[in-house]
Amino acid sequence: MERFQTIRLAVVFCLGIAATASEARAQSFGVELHNTLMPASGGMAGASTALPQDLTSAINANPATLTQFHGTQFLFGGAWAEPTYNVTHDGGVLPNVGDYSAKSGTPGSPLGNIGVTQDFSELGIPLTLGLGFISDGGGGVDFRDVPNSHGTSSQLVIFEMTAAAGVQLTDSLSAGAAVSLGIAFYDGLFVGQSAMVPDYALRGSVGVAYDINPCTTFGLYYQTRQHFVFDDAIRLEIAPNVFDPIVRDVKMDMPDNIAIGIANDSLMDGQLLLAVDVLYKLWDSAHLYRAVYNNQWVFQAGAQYSTGCMRFRLGYAFAQNPMQDNVGIDAGGVTVGVDAIQYVQAQMAAINEHRFSAGVGIVDALPGVDFDLFVGGMFEDSERFGASAASVESYWLGAGLTWRFGRGSCCDEVAPNCW
Repeated sequence: MERFQTIRLAVVFCLGIAATASEARAQSFGVELHNTLMPASGGMAGASTALPQDLTSAINANPATLTQFHGTQFLFGGAWAEPTYNVTHDGGVLPNVGDYSAKSGTPGSPLGNIGVTQDFSELGIPLTLGLGFISDGGGGVDFRDVPNSHGTSSQLVIFEMTAAAGVQLTDSLSAGAAVSLGIAFYDGLFVGQSAMVPDYALRGSVGVAYDINPCTTFGLYYQTRQHFVFDDAIRLEIAPNVFDPIVRDVKMDMPDNIAIGIANDSLMDGQLLLAVDVLYKLWDSAHLYRAVYNNQWVFQAGAQYSTGCMRFRLGYAFAQNPMQDNVGIDAGGVTVGVDAIQYVQAQMAAINEHRFSAGVGIVDALPGVDFDLFVGGMFEDSERFGASAASVESYWLGAGLTWRFGRGSCCDEVAPNCW
């Protein structure tokens, strides 16, 4: 009997953490977006480690590239991500969860990104500072209208308040560092008593950018793990209207990330920019996610063709399927069974490997104001996890405006002959 109650607790707990990332993850890598929804980088599949085309991409990824933004610049961007997330469960041995096949009722997500940069070169200081409010990741699923799901539903949202600095060390080399205060809101209990629980956690980034020659730039950055603990997040229902007296915490980490990138604009008389990023995500060190994900490789490639004021962009990203074949038994600090973890995997299936994007930009759409627009999508993919299966597809679109003041806003400097 004690063993059965332990299994029941484990299953209900897993129901609580199952959906922490389905929505924003529909176009991300695991649960993190990595500039895929930034106004300009979004059209290039997020490629931005060496030569970002919008300032929020520099703040959010490689802070050394901030030195590429001159004068005072302010960006306001927003995006909409719309996934289709389906789960089929064949019953199996999970208590309280029966056979069902349904589409998640969670609507799409509006996601915003705001940033400002200021360079101090006019004062003889080779420094650029950046501040940003970034939508980092999150999402949710909702199967509460499906009786056999026993109330499967959960939500997670993560925002980052980031302060970054880039220093021009030589004519060719810059270095940078950033610190982010992450603000996460988590509601992970499907059955029992819960509330939307907040937590805060710090994260750091360091990076370099190096001009190999006048047309080629290399970038590298490292981003630390971010550790959240959602205190007293859930009180589980162990039987109908009977609740576990223990109020449980949930541990959740964003992983360490390592990225390298290269960009070149030598083709077509400098009108064609090609950029490639390689990202490695260390899920094995991240609480909660290490139970369901392996470490993951991500490849991002983007192109931008410039003519006059216009920028035309294309992008492709390949994200290695990180799903564990041999799942663990601990999730978020609570020991659970294999069947329960496999059910969690079906709710957190980061299985889509191919993503495509396109975008357009107008430099000085108004004097000193740039406009960027992007769209993207990924085709349906599916995978089975024990008694459960998931299929995911999605599309996303977004736009942004950048205001440029002082040095850097001159039309002749940015896009000659626009006006």
